[in-house]
Amino acid sequence: MDLRMLSRELSLYLEHQVRVGFFGSGVGLSLILGFSVAYACYYLSSIAKKPQLVTGAESFSRFLQDHCPVVTETYYPTVWCWESRGQTLLRPFITSKPPVRYRKCVVFNNRGMAGENLLTPRTYCCANTEDLETVIHHVHSLYPSAPFLAAGVSMGGMLLLNYLGKIGTKTPLKAAATFSVGWNTFACSESLEKPLNWLLFNYYLTTCLQSSVNKHRHMFVKQIDMDHVMKAKSIREFDKRFTSVMFGYQTIDDYYTDASPNHRLKSVGIPVLCLNSVDDVFSPSHAIPIETAKQNPNVALVLTSYGGHIGFLEGIWPRQSTYMDRVFKQFVQAMVEHGHELSNM
Repeated sequence: MDLRMLSRELSLYLEHQVRVGFFGSGVGLSLILGFSVAYACYYLSSIAKKPQLVTGAESFSRFLQDHCPVVTETYYPTVWCWESRGQTLLRPFITSKPPVRYRKCVVFNNRGMAGENLLTPRTYCCANTEDLETVIHHVHSLYPSAPFLAAGVSMGGMLLLNYLGKIGTKTPLKAAATFSVGWNTFACSESLEKPLNWLLFNYYLTTCLQSSVNKHRHMFVKQIDMDHVMKAKSIREFDKRFTSVMFGYQTIDDYYTDASPNHRLKSVGIPVLCLNSVDDVFSPSHAIPIETAKQNPNVALVLTSYGGHIGFLEGIWPRQSTYMDRVFKQFVQAMVEHGHELSNM
């Protein structure tokens, strides 16, 4: 009897839903509100987190907390796009590109990248720091009394860290910052060769590399099999056929070992802040040298749970600055205005 009554009540309820409409009954709105509340709870408990700050000296940690507080604040990734690949792919299209008036700013372009003409049969790699050293010492000779800082993003950060690891305290730089660095080239390559990452990133970047060298093809044909280079299907294959040969490495493993900045981090002799996201498919979290960073008082790692590769989108509609932008601005300002405090700590 109770079962028949329950069935009759259910039938009347469903008939009522069809008659008044799903949303008109209030059920649809309730479901949307319930889902929104559940998602908000999940986002605040699992997505929005404070970054992990890893330093080799308590004095550097206190300095950052006092003058670069963004590294201790909760990072709120864009609520509708916090996944690594989404952040990486969408950032170039979403963030605004306002006109910027630079003052005492030098942009270092690698050989063959700035214009159409390449004057020497040589390009660049993140293990060879000769060109960067030349630029740094030239700028310092022009402005010897100016506060001199450097920043590197992705491969540029790898190049900068390798330079700092080689030269130690003898650099004229006062401090440096890197963003989304690939710490271990073997791990980076392995991650990017996973099927989805290869489809989204690896193959496209390989074609870009091929295009950049193919327009200077006549400069390389005497030492490199360019037809073989143009058949590469991944960054690793390109590096094996072109980059490692160009810079005289016996094997691709020799080049990747020399290119990995994790080996030189212990020798960095000036304050360096390194921002990475642990979900970055270009720089897997297991390859981030946390223990090495703890042994160098000049190094600070800022590790966010989300952010992708050079993504770090935040806010509902991230048109303006990203978390990475805020970290860069605060750190540079802190070093210029308060950097002397580090030497006194």
